[in-house]
Amino acid sequence: MIRRLSLLLAIAALLLPACEPPSPAPSTGPVVLTSTSILADIARNVAGDRVEVASLLPLGADPHEFQSSPADVQRIAESRAIIINGLGYEGFIQPLLESAGGEHRIITASDGLQPLETAGVPGGTAADPHMWLDPARVVRYVENIRDGLSAADPEGAATYQTNAQAYIARLMELDDWISQQTQTIPPERRLLVTNHEALGYFADHYAFRVAATIIPSVSTAAGTSARELAAVIDQIKATGAPAIFVGRLENVDLARQIATETGAVVVDDLYLESLSDGPPAASYIEMMQHNVQRIVDALK
Repeated sequence: MIRRLSLLLAIAALLLPACEPPSPAPSTGPVVLTSTSILADIARNVAGDRVEVASLLPLGADPHEFQSSPADVQRIAESRAIIINGLGYEGFIQPLLESAGGEHRIITASDGLQPLETAGVPGGTAADPHMWLDPARVVRYVENIRDGLSAADPEGAATYQTNAQAYIARLMELDDWISQQTQTIPPERRLLVTNHEALGYFADHYAFRVAATIIPSVSTAAGTSARELAAVIDQIKATGAPAIFVGRLENVDLARQIATETGAVVVDDLYLESLSDGPPAASYIEMMQHNVQRIVDALK
C-alpha cells in the first residue's frame, strides 16, 4: 500500500507542472502609434526594426468620419509615442488622449512647415493639412519623425538617422519622377477639379491650378450648396478642365452629376487619406505613383 501511495505521489508531482496555468504572454502591442496608415508607412521607414509601428486608423478609414472605440484608448495608453499629422487633421484624437490619461510623447509630422490657407468654416479659412500629398514636404515629416523617435529612444538615434537618410533619398527620387510625369501634361491642361480641398500642396509643388472644388472644405464630412455646385459647373466649363478627381473614400455622386453637365471625366480611385491593403497603394511611394499616373492619364 505504501509503495502504491508513493508511486501515485510521484506521478502527481510529474503532472503538476502541466496542470499549472500558463504564464501570460508578453505584450506585443505597438510601441509607436500613428494616426493614419500613411504616417505609419513613413514612420516604419524611419524606425526600421528598432520599434514596432502601427496605425490607429485601420486601412480604408476616413479620419474625418472615424469613430473610436475603448480598444483605441487602450492602445494609446500602452504606446510609447504617437505620431500625428497636425494642422487640425486629427480631431478625433484629443478625446482619446484624455481618456487614456498619463503623459504621451506627441510627434507632429508637419511641424516647421508653412500651411496653405483654404476654405474652412463658412466665411472663414483653415490650414490645409494634406501636406503628405507633396513628397518634398514629406521630407520634413521624415526629419520630424526621426528627431521624435530619437528623443524617445536615444539609443536608437543612429539607426533612425541612417534610415531617414535612405528614405529621404527615395522621396527625392519620387519627387523627380512625379515632375517628369506631370511635365508631359500641356500647361493649359494642368487643371485639377477635386471633390474636397486635398490636392492644394500637390498643385502648388508641381505647377497645377486647382480650377474648382466641389466641397469647399478640407474635410470630406463637409457639405455644399446648390449655388456652390452651379459655380463649380460654370468654372469647369470656363476653364475646360477635363477631369474631376475623387478619393476612394469619398462619395462620388456629386462628381458624377457635375460630369453629366460638363462632359468631364470622373477619376474616383485616388488614394488621398489612406493606403490600400495590397496594390495599388500599399506604401506611401506606391500611393503617390498610382495617384500621379491616374492624374496624368486623365489630363494628357
